[in-house]
Amino acid sequence: MPESDEQQLFLGRQPILGRDQQLSAYELLFRTGGVAVTAEVGDASQATATVIANAFAEFSVGDALGPYRGFINVDQDFLFSDLIEMLPQQAVVLEILETVEPTPVVLERCRQLRVKGFSLAVDDVIQADDSYRPLLELADIIKVDVQQLSTEALAALVGKLKPLGKKLLAEKVETAEQMEICRGLGFELFQGFYFARPTIIAGRRLSPSQLTLLRLLGLLLEDAETSDIETAFKLEPGLTVNLLRLTNSVGSGMAVHITSLRHAITVLGRRQLQRWLQLLLFTNPKGEQTVSPLLQLAATRGRFMELLAAKANAGNRELTDNAFLVGIMSLMPALLGVGMPEILAQLPVPPRIVQALTAGEGTLGKLLALALAVDSGDMEIVEATLRDLPGIASRDINGALTQALAWANSLGVEARRA
Repeated sequence: MPESDEQQLFLGRQPILGRDQQLSAYELLFRTGGVAVTAEVGDASQATATVIANAFAEFSVGDALGPYRGFINVDQDFLFSDLIEMLPQQAVVLEILETVEPTPVVLERCRQLRVKGFSLAVDDVIQADDSYRPLLELADIIKVDVQQLSTEALAALVGKLKPLGKKLLAEKVETAEQMEICRGLGFELFQGFYFARPTIIAGRRLSPSQLTLLRLLGLLLEDAETSDIETAFKLEPGLTVNLLRLTNSVGSGMAVHITSLRHAITVLGRRQLQRWLQLLLFTNPKGEQTVSPLLQLAATRGRFMELLAAKANAGNRELTDNAFLVGIMSLMPALLGVGMPEILAQLPVPPRIVQALTAGEGTLGKLLALALAVDSGDMEIVEATLRDLPGIASRDINGALTQALAWANSLGVEARRA
C-alpha cells in the first residue's frame, strides 16, 4: 500500500455483543482518508476490495481481531471480486448489503463462497418474502434492522425467520427497551449505539471491589508505601485473585508468573500495576467469565493514545503514560455513573490530565479527540485533529489501532482461560 497519506485506509469498528452483553465480534468499517475522500475513483468497489485486502495483509487486522470475527460489508461488485477470496475465512463474516438483489447468479456466488469456508450474513433485513428467502437460507447470520419495524412487525418477522435455523442479530439497537424486546424474541447477537456508546454501564452502583480499586489507584498516584497498597488489596480477596490472574496474562509481556501481591508490585513495577488497576475497573468484579465491551474499549483507547503519544513526542515517557491514563479515564463516567469532575476529585492526577479530560486542551486533549473521532468514524475530525498533532501522520493511525486492538484482545483471551 502506498505510503502517502492521501491513499491511507482508516479502520473503524463497532462491537457486536452476545445475549450476556459479552463481546462477540466487530463490524469493521473501512474508509480512505485525505484527498481520496473526494477524489474520483474509476472502480469504487475494486478500490474497496483492494484496501480491505491490504488491511489484512499490511495492518494485520486479522491478528488484531484476536478471537473475534470482523463483519465486512459486501456490495454487488465486491461480492464478485477475486480479491474477496484473499480475506482469511476464519477471521471474517461477509455481510451482504441490502442493495444486493438475490438473483440466481448472486445465489450461486454465495454458495461458492460458503464452500470456500466463508460465513455469510445478510444486512438490514426487514422482510422475508419468497423472493428474498433463498438468500436468507444461505446466510449463517441474519441482521434485522429493528429501527425500521414496529414491535408487532418485528415479532412477526422473527416468527418467519426462526424456522430457518439461523442466528439472528438485532442491529441499530438504541435503547434499553429495544434490547429487552429483542432478547425476549430470541435474538442471539446485538449491535447498535446502545452498545457502541458505553451507556450500557451508566448509573451502575459501584461494587466494593471498584471502590477499593479507586483507593488503590489513588495510593499509586500518591506514591504510597507498598505495605499500604498490600493492605488495601487484602480488603478484597476476590480483587486480589483477579489482579494476579491478569498480571499472569500474556498481556503483561512478562515471562514469569506472579505468585503474590508483593511479587506483583515488585516485578511489575508501579507503572504497570497502575495500568492493570485502571483496566480492572472495567472488568466484572465477581469474576464471571465474560469479556466486557467496556474493558475492550478502555484498553484499546488507552493503548491507542499511548502509541500515538510516542509518535508525537518520542522519548517522552511521561506523555505516553499520561496518554494511557487519559484514554482509560475518559470512559470512567460511563463505568461509574458519575461526572468527570467528581471522579477527578478522588484521584490526584496532574493538571494537564484534568485539562485534557474536562476541556480537551493540550496534546493529551487532542489525542483524546482523535481517539473519539476514530471510534465514531468521523474522518473529517480525524483529519482536522491530525493537523494539530505534528509528528503523527494518517498512516500511523491504523498501525496504532491494530496494535491496540491486539493488546486489548489479549486481555479477553486470558480472562476466558482463567
